[in-house]
Amino acid sequence: MSGIILHHYPMSPFAEKVRLILGYKKLNWQSVTIPMYMPKPDVVALTGGHRRTPFMQIGADVYCDSSLICDVLEQIAPTPTLYPETVKGAARIVSNWVDSTVFPIAMAYNFQPAGAAHVLASWSPEDVKVFVQDRTTMRNGAPRMLAADAIGMYKSYLRRLSHMLEHNTFLLGDAPSVADFSAYHPTWYTLRQVPNLAGIFDATPNVRDWLLRMEKFGHGTHTDLSSTQAIQIAHDSQPIDMTHEPFIDHHGIALGSQVVITAESFGLEPTAGELVAATRTRYTIRRHDERAGTVQVHFPRVGFILKSAS
Repeated sequence: MSGIILHHYPMSPFAEKVRLILGYKKLNWQSVTIPMYMPKPDVVALTGGHRRTPFMQIGADVYCDSSLICDVLEQIAPTPTLYPETVKGAARIVSNWVDSTVFPIAMAYNFQPAGAAHVLASWSPEDVKVFVQDRTTMRNGAPRMLAADAIGMYKSYLRRLSHMLEHNTFLLGDAPSVADFSAYHPTWYTLRQVPNLAGIFDATPNVRDWLLRMEKFGHGTHTDLSSTQAIQIAHDSQPIDMTHEPFIDHHGIALGSQVVITAESFGLEPTAGELVAATRTRYTIRRHDERAGTVQVHFPRVGFILKSAS
């Protein structure tokens, strides 16, 4: 597998997680900058509906969700590993905790009025209005946590990270793991995107020091690519053969069935297509787009829901 294309935008925290992993693994990649909010017609041409950032493309295969992207990058470049043998289970647990629990609290803190004013200072009122509505839609109408609640929770989570760093260079030992990259992206946002709020790290200076160590991995080597070029690459490529993958059926849905996959929470736009694989860890559906041709879209089992289209 080669030709990594990352579809992202600079301010995306989860994209920063993947960008830093690309740097850690010293990989070459191509960068497609996508819109921060809907509509995203070129994104949908490749994913079929899924709109969360980032997603990764290799030829005519599209990988959604940063957790799955991590696994695919590990297959491409096994060393240095994201899953050190002695802590691989703990690394995944901490990674999931940060991505699902710490991240929304951190972003509620980051987007308190002072943070939002800093991030959106150069935006027009109309762009701000559209962005806010877009994120409300992504949350399915659920209100964002109040900053007063987020501050105390975020401080508690930073203390937990600090405790993990008291005797370790990285969260789980002397080498980074996927846990570090997950914990990095929401705290990176605080440090680099809303520096006026970065005083929260004063009580946990070893977390700030760890952030600076992580930052040194960089983003690897990349070249820019337009979304039109990426779609053409998909059109001119053949999806990878999934027929050898073991089929693990928990739904009573046969391969070849028309299915719909949606996120469990946050960004619930569905992707529909033909189920061509259901492995221990992921689903794959095949779909056709007028511009992108035949593409395969891959989702992790964790965090996504599979249903029959009928």
